[in-house]
Amino acid sequence: MATKLPWPVKLPVRTDAPVDDVDDAHLRVGHPHDRAAGATAVAVALRHGVEQMGPLRTAQTLLKLNQVDGFDCQGCAWPDPDPKHRHTAEFCENGAKAVAEEATRRRVTRDFWARHPLSDLAGRTDYWLGQQGRLTEPVVRRPGSDHYEPISYDEAFALIGEQLRSLPTPDAAAFYTSGRTSNEAAFAYQLFVRAYGTNNLPDCSNMCHESTSVALAQTIGIGKGSVHLEDFYDTDLIIVAGQNPGTNHPRMLSALETAKKGGAKIISVNPLPEAGLMGFKNPQTPRGMLIGERLSDLHLPIRANGDLALFQWFGRAVVEAGRLDRAFIEDRTTGFEAWEEHVRRVDRDEVLAATGLTPAQLDEATALVVASPRFITCWAMGITQHKNAVGTIKEITNLHLATGAIGVQGSGLCPVRGHSNVQGDRTMGIWERPPQHFLDRLRDEFGFEPPREHGHDVVDTIRGMRDGHVRFFMGMGGNFLQASPDTAATEQALENCAMTVQVSTKLNRSHAVAGETAIVLPTLGRTERDIARSTRPGSAVGKPREQFVTVEDSMSMVHASRGRLAPPAPGVLSEVSIIAGVAAATLRGRTDATGAIDWAGFAEDYSTVRQRIAKVVPGCDDYDAKVRAPGGFQLPHPPRDSRTFDLPGGRAVFTAVPLSVLTVADDQLVLQTMRSHDQYNTTIYGLDDRYRGIHQGRRVVFLNADDARDRGLADGDHVDLVGVWEDDVERVAPSFRVVVYETPRGCAAAYYPETNALVPLDSQAEHSGTPTSKGVVITLRRSATTTGGSAAGTTGAPAGDHHKDPVQPHHLS
Repeated sequence: MATKLPWPVKLPVRTDAPVDDVDDAHLRVGHPHDRAAGATAVAVALRHGVEQMGPLRTAQTLLKLNQVDGFDCQGCAWPDPDPKHRHTAEFCENGAKAVAEEATRRRVTRDFWARHPLSDLAGRTDYWLGQQGRLTEPVVRRPGSDHYEPISYDEAFALIGEQLRSLPTPDAAAFYTSGRTSNEAAFAYQLFVRAYGTNNLPDCSNMCHESTSVALAQTIGIGKGSVHLEDFYDTDLIIVAGQNPGTNHPRMLSALETAKKGGAKIISVNPLPEAGLMGFKNPQTPRGMLIGERLSDLHLPIRANGDLALFQWFGRAVVEAGRLDRAFIEDRTTGFEAWEEHVRRVDRDEVLAATGLTPAQLDEATALVVASPRFITCWAMGITQHKNAVGTIKEITNLHLATGAIGVQGSGLCPVRGHSNVQGDRTMGIWERPPQHFLDRLRDEFGFEPPREHGHDVVDTIRGMRDGHVRFFMGMGGNFLQASPDTAATEQALENCAMTVQVSTKLNRSHAVAGETAIVLPTLGRTERDIARSTRPGSAVGKPREQFVTVEDSMSMVHASRGRLAPPAPGVLSEVSIIAGVAAATLRGRTDATGAIDWAGFAEDYSTVRQRIAKVVPGCDDYDAKVRAPGGFQLPHPPRDSRTFDLPGGRAVFTAVPLSVLTVADDQLVLQTMRSHDQYNTTIYGLDDRYRGIHQGRRVVFLNADDARDRGLADGDHVDLVGVWEDDVERVAPSFRVVVYETPRGCAAAYYPETNALVPLDSQAEHSGTPTSKGVVITLRRSATTTGGSAAGTTGAPAGDHHKDPVQPHHLS
């Protein structure tokens, strides 16, 4: 095991040398913050940049982040302001960390692969794996070997094509997509997969906002949010439910600050009091840096899974107060009478029990909702990753339909996507359940009949690989193993494949837990110049052509992204070029229309991809020209643009949702998995979560003081988290330090991916299939070991600092 160093690293770190591995040996717990950002955020962002990139490269890169002539952030999908109103530093702390990770000068070379067998990599932490640097050349692990070895792209493409052609059916292959993939790559990828003959296109949407997509499609006719960024600047109330923008979408804080200055009220609905919703120190202004702005007017510390009851109570309140838009309801909706009858029967005592709120808290929130003609409801994973998530989002939509708060200035539905282009990937056709009209247009444009049967989502893909029905897995970006539920089951599934292929910028655990044959294909990142050359077999190297790609944000804005740095190594290919190479090698020799697709042309000039996007994807007419305009263009959204709904009868749909609440036994808790502040999805930047008072460690579980006392636990004790599910599998995440915290009774919280092992594969949201990562039932038992720490989260962490009072929560400072 490598020498352990604390984080942050105090010694100087060479930008071309990776740091050693770390564990929780120096875990320290302090007081949480009640403000986000400020001078500390600036200092942390610059430190990460300088450590990874050096001073000059840091300045050159960050000043192009989210600029019209620069590249889109690899992080969240929060929209950029109008080009006329962008700051010189148009990024947040975590965006700067994401750039530093990608633009690092550290490199993984063939010497690294020779020194580190898969058996070694599988035992490393996610932090250590990511810190090794950028991948520089393709590698293959051949059957029976414990090492990756170099291979050329062309040889890798040939091996992949051979494997795919040997499968008994195209449905024996699955093709995963991460949200970092560009629109051009996503369109080419889904085209290849459907030309190959399957709809097995699982993606990260399946694990995050699939519940949103399902609920909104069934109620307003489109699975996307209905607001502009400008709506935040002219509203009366913003409800932020199940979301932590201070860590996950920090640039959203600027919009909330502007809303507050314009007179808007803000309600935060979250089991934990998150610093970014309490206050914001805007580093763009002197006053903001020193004093900041209080954001939430009211924080509702809701019990996990109590949101459905809360929004049903709001529905009853607006009905009884007569706060209804009768004209809109009669002209544009259906199902109102049944919904009205349903919410009039909502019981106040049941709502209080389900939410865990005090009567005063519930009354204050209700009064704000009833008194606000214009309001926006924002939500993220705290809403979508529950069993009843689709029903909860339908209830949120009911509230907006009843009050007419959709398609008008300052009002609307705002699901906040957590990955930079996950919405764009879906728009481009990355979906295991594509609509028939999309497949029809694909057929008409490319001359082949695409498969019509629904494919596998993420969970079904894992089941298929585990059971031997899916033998090939390809991941276009992301860290499938660590992002997925039920870690042990996902490991078994990947290892059961005949071949796994990972297209990646950096090393992660999905490379270490792999199929019989495993291939890793390095690719360019957002920060890098993309110089395309001819990929036609037997041709000379063509004239270089600098390319750009496009992405879509959470509010349907599509814009260009242009990297400015040199590639991490000579010859590293872009995602589009890799897809083209795999497709050509797989479909070669076909005599039908699928064999005539000009993959080499796609790789040579991305404008040819955009021309085909314009002909296939609704709302993308003249796509290539529109995305070249500063700031790009906004895709059509009928509910937002004209209050029209692409549903039977042209009407939005009210839904009478039965009230359901996750209840557990007295000795059980409901665990929500979540990110730390030094984390983006499965990428671990460091071991601090300073807003929650956690330093130099990750294996902590946040508990209510009474829950700790009832179990005879003191702050600083170590416990194993034991999953409770209906099968006979024991799921354990061992040795977590107890942190007594302000969280509702019966609730707990801990970081993923360490706790993904506790999320059963079969515990999914109804109708959407999303894993229930915010509603994991667990018990606690005292830990038998308090040493070490591993990549898989199966060994414990040493004891941290104990506090004098074992049951006092760590209050906000």
